[in-house]
Amino acid sequence: MARGKTLSVVFKANHQHQLMAFPPTLDELIAADHPVRVVHEVLEQVDITALLKEYKPGGTSSYHPRMLLKALVYAYINNIYSSRRIEQALQESIYFMWLTGMSKPDHNTINRFRGQRLQKTLQPIFTQVVLLLCEEGLLSLKDLYTDGTKMEANANRYTFVWGKAIKYHKEKIREQLNDLWKYAQSVAAAELDDTDPSGFKKIDKETVSATVEKINSVLRDKPVSSKIRQKLNYARKNWPGALDKYEQQEKIIGESRSSYSKTDPDATFMRMKEDHMRNGQLKPGYNVQISTNNQYIAAYSIHQSSTDTGTLIDHLQQHIRNSGVKPNNLTADAGYGSEQNYQWLEKKRITAYVKYPRFDRQQQERLHDQEAFRADRFPYKESTGRQYCPAGKVMKKRNSFIRSNKTKSGIDQTLTRYQAKGCASCPLRSKCHPAEGHRIIEVNLNLNRLRRKAEKRLKSKRGIKKRKQRCWDTEPVFGQIKHNHHFKRFMLRGIEKVAIETGLLALAHNLRKKAA
Repeated sequence: MARGKTLSVVFKANHQHQLMAFPPTLDELIAADHPVRVVHEVLEQVDITALLKEYKPGGTSSYHPRMLLKALVYAYINNIYSSRRIEQALQESIYFMWLTGMSKPDHNTINRFRGQRLQKTLQPIFTQVVLLLCEEGLLSLKDLYTDGTKMEANANRYTFVWGKAIKYHKEKIREQLNDLWKYAQSVAAAELDDTDPSGFKKIDKETVSATVEKINSVLRDKPVSSKIRQKLNYARKNWPGALDKYEQQEKIIGESRSSYSKTDPDATFMRMKEDHMRNGQLKPGYNVQISTNNQYIAAYSIHQSSTDTGTLIDHLQQHIRNSGVKPNNLTADAGYGSEQNYQWLEKKRITAYVKYPRFDRQQQERLHDQEAFRADRFPYKESTGRQYCPAGKVMKKRNSFIRSNKTKSGIDQTLTRYQAKGCASCPLRSKCHPAEGHRIIEVNLNLNRLRRKAEKRLKSKRGIKKRKQRCWDTEPVFGQIKHNHHFKRFMLRGIEKVAIETGLLALAHNLRKKAA
């Protein structure tokens, strides 16, 4: 370069308003391997006959449901969950424009489609997509890994109803009614029969109203303190309405829940990892269960129970019913290791690599001595039906005593009582049974049998491999959805609509992974 010459900055030409003789199409602007093409190709193969039946003939024309489904799924792939933000994306993004053929439904149309049309039709569509992925060899329905997570509901965190509070208030009404009845008996015993409100098996609106009116009529002409008059007036005005309210609340809670949110009655208060107050506060939410294979979601279900134990059977039954495929193997953590679950899996001939509570603790050598003296760890010989103590002595079955003990799930557990012999001179007494007398234990023989089989499977080479694989097969899926794609709180209310959102999340996850 000659001396004295200077370099000048060169900019690329920018012809913003230049007209094009042959303007490019949207299809030319989208890369061949873009995820939006995967969404289009997969959902074009899905049978939506059931979805079409959700539309009634007559009136103005409707947006095609397949187009709306594609737009929703692609929105969830891109972390767009609000109907208004989806409406905005349909007007601004070339990918949405290409996918919808330039159709621009508003947020009300999107909401109606998502919340109403998909209620009964999304699960079959999801299953069809899963089966298509199976045909491509991307996952297998024969080998499943199951786990659950709590996800916050779209509900007020501070307006709730507790089942224990309802029982407490009803019991207080019973006690106060009993006090009024006893007072009335002390003043006018001859005018009252022997009926005692404390003996009522059920305190309801009709019973309380009749009893209060009877007490009031008896005490009407008697010299009664103003305090008693005030209590009677308060009881007559408030108790029937309160009991009617409690009855309605109990119907909402049902038998399996302990609480619900007033703004979303289907949501149950649960303890979650995402704690905005950092004080262990309960929040309204749902228990989301998924089964995965190769990090693809093969099945999903929504539950109102805060524990995983009672969800497994319903979750798998729904999966088998939808897909028509029964898994050969199931791997899950200790939250699913109950007698009911083991028994059901054994009956269905599904090999269960399912931990039971304390399994990991028992693998620690330093705790081996402590675990050896637990009643459920005492040796038992199935061939002879004999129970042994840690010292190796046969324990006596006390009068063949068997009792049934109902668990939280409502299932009877048969417990057998055994008594040891010669505890006084046993060298293990200080560790096994420091109390006076011979040790008596109550064991669930069937549960112990199932746990021994589970322990043997889990400690095998295949079992160790399954346990390791579960950690990276299922848990990363929740990490992707909740943390990488920022979905930690449902947008819709009610368990049916929450199930729709979960299905869209699962469908979006699978197609996102396929496109990766």
